[in-house]
Amino acid sequence: MRRHIPPAPEKIAASQDAFAPSEYLAQAMIDGVDIVAHAMERKWGIDRLRLLVNDLLRAKFDAQAEKFNAAIQSQKLELIKMHAEGMKRAWQALDKAATETGQKPISADVWEVRLPNSGKIVAFVRTSAEAHLVASPDRETWTISEIAHLIDGAGNTVAAIKQTFPGAEITAIHKTDQTQPQSFDWKQGDEIPF
Repeated sequence: MRRHIPPAPEKIAASQDAFAPSEYLAQAMIDGVDIVAHAMERKWGIDRLRLLVNDLLRAKFDAQAEKFNAAIQSQKLELIKMHAEGMKRAWQALDKAATETGQKPISADVWEVRLPNSGKIVAFVRTSAEAHLVASPDRETWTISEIAHLIDGAGNTVAAIKQTFPGAEITAIHKTDQTQPQSFDWKQGDEIPF
């Protein structure tokens, strides 16, 4: 029986290494870039950091991101490695430039409440960038614009009551079948004098 003798380890291409198949190496490098990107987004906000630097640096960052994405599409390990490292440096360059020009990382005003039925903690913030900053597995995070959609969905009756009786609070929402509108329980701050 004839045996296949593998080439010496120094001659084995990384993409043929049995202990680290190319798709795992490529994904590991992509994950490394994602870790840096996520850290920058948590610090500066989603899609915000590149807008805090000058046009030339922003253009260089965007060009590097395009090269990195093209490298991923090519599935060529050496290109992915080269451009993943470049992408990490690009994120760090944005961070340094924003810091040196006095830009401030994002901070969030967070309001939390325990939901009355489930007891789950829910956080409210102003923007999506702030939601990303404070998101965690143990609480839902809602933005003001999401709450606006819920208010619109509640219908005109709720809006009319809130306008007619300032300070009125919804204390419960009763689910009904699809053919009937939802019903609301209310609490009025001041007693109606009749």
